[in-house]
Amino acid sequence: MITLINPAGLPEVDVYHQVAVATGTKTIYVAGQVAWDAEPDLAVQVEQAYVNVHTALEAAGATFDDLVKVTVYVVDWTPDKMPQLLDGIARAAKRTGRTPVPPATLIGVAALDVPEHLVEIEAVAVTG
Repeated sequence: MITLINPAGLPEVDVYHQVAVATGTKTIYVAGQVAWDAEPDLAVQVEQAYVNVHTALEAAGATFDDLVKVTVYVVDWTPDKMPQLLDGIARAAKRTGRTPVPPATLIGVAALDVPEHLVEIEAVAVTG
């Protein structure tokens, strides 16, 4: 069981919670997911990367509701890219039927594995 909370004294952010309390017996680690065939558009790649995370979780018997931590790596991150990031998350939520809102970390990076990749998302979930 996953309980997501925003403790008093910490900022409340719309797109994620500050803390996830996981009670379970199975931990699932999803490798960084990218959009292999997507166009060079951040929102499109965010959408596909989250859909890939969703697919990986389902294969392990989990859903976005079981996520305890997400790390998002974005090439050449600047705050003006936030609307594209949020658009991609919203698109993924529409496709999967769930919005991922566990604790999240956003890290700007110089590059990923290939120049075409603009975002990579890794995740940890707990079930059982």
